Amino acid sequence: MGTYSVKAPPLRCFFMRNKAISSLMAGIALLSLIGGMVGCATSAVRVATTTSLYDTGLWSYLEPKFEKKYGVELDIIYTGTGKALEYGRRGDVDVIVIHSKAHEEQFVTDGYGVERVPFAYNYFLIVGPETDPAGIKGLSPEEAFKKLMETGNGSFVSRGDDSGTHEKEKAIWEIVGFDYETIQQAGEWYIEAGIGMGPALMMASEKQAYTLTDMGTFLAYKGKIDLVPIVGEGDILLNVYCAIAISPKKHQKTNAEMAENLIDFLASPEIQELIGSYGVEEYGMQLFTPCAGAEPESYLAAANILDGAESN
Repeated sequence: MGTYSVKAPPLRCFFMRNKAISSLMAGIALLSLIGGMVGCATSAVRVATTTSLYDTGLWSYLEPKFEKKYGVELDIIYTGTGKALEYGRRGDVDVIVIHSKAHEEQFVTDGYGVERVPFAYNYFLIVGPETDPAGIKGLSPEEAFKKLMETGNGSFVSRGDDSGTHEKEKAIWEIVGFDYETIQQAGEWYIEAGIGMGPALMMASEKQAYTLTDMGTFLAYKGKIDLVPIVGEGDILLNVYCAIAISPKKHQKTNAEMAENLIDFLASPEIQELIGSYGVEEYGMQLFTPCAGAEPESYLAAANILDGAESN
C-alpha cells in the first residue's frame, strides 16, 4: 500500500513519495521514474484525494482494511481538489475523493465521473489567534471575511492551491462582493500559501494569522498549533466529502470494478460506523460524520462544534 504527496506532474502508474522536493530533485526523480513505469501493477486502485482526508489520518486508517478485504493495493495521491479533478479528467486515477459540490457535479455532467457518492461531512471553521485582532469572533463567515478585507486587521493565510477549501474561501469572498483578483492584491495581510491544509495551519499559527480550515484537520493539528476557532456557524461552512469513480466510457483502462468496490466500501454500514467513530477517543469529538445515502443540505447549527473544539 502507499500514500504519496504530489508536487510534480502526474504519472499514470507511479505516485511520488516525497511531500516536499526541490525543482531540481523533482526533475531528476521524474526522469528516473519514467524508465520504471513498465513494471507498474495494473490491478492497483489509483485514488486522488483531498489533503484534509490525508492530514487527519483517515486514509491511513481505512487503507489497510480495504486492501485486506479485496486483496488489491491502493495507490493514493493526496492533493488539492483542482488537481484531483485534473487527474480524473486525464484518466490518471480510478477514483477521486474531493469536497467541492459544484465541481463534482460538473465533473459527472461532463461524463468524466460515474456519479458523486457522498460518504462523510464535517464543517469549515475560521480559526485564528486567541486575541482575535480583527474582532470577527461571533460574526457570520460572510461578515468576518468582509471585515478582514475592509479593516486589514490581522493576516489571513489562504490555501491558494485550488483545493476544495480554497474554492470555499473564494466562494465566500464572492458572496460578500469581492472579486478574487482584488483579494489577491489586497496587501501583505493576505498570504497565498499554495500548500495543503496541515501546512497552512502551521503557517497560520507561526504568523498568528487567520485561516479557513476543515474541522477534522484542525482537531488533528490542534496540539501542534496556537490557534483557536473564531467563526464556526453558517450554511456555507458545510463540508461534504464525495467519492467519484472515473467513467470507463471516457477512459477504458480505468479499474472500474475496483473503483466501484472502493466506493461501496466507503458507503458500507461497517465503514460508515468506523468513519463516525474515527478520532473520537483521541480528540473528544467526531472528525467526520458519516452520511452515505443522506447528504446534508445545510449547516446543522450546533454550538458544541465550537465549544467542543475549544475545550478539548
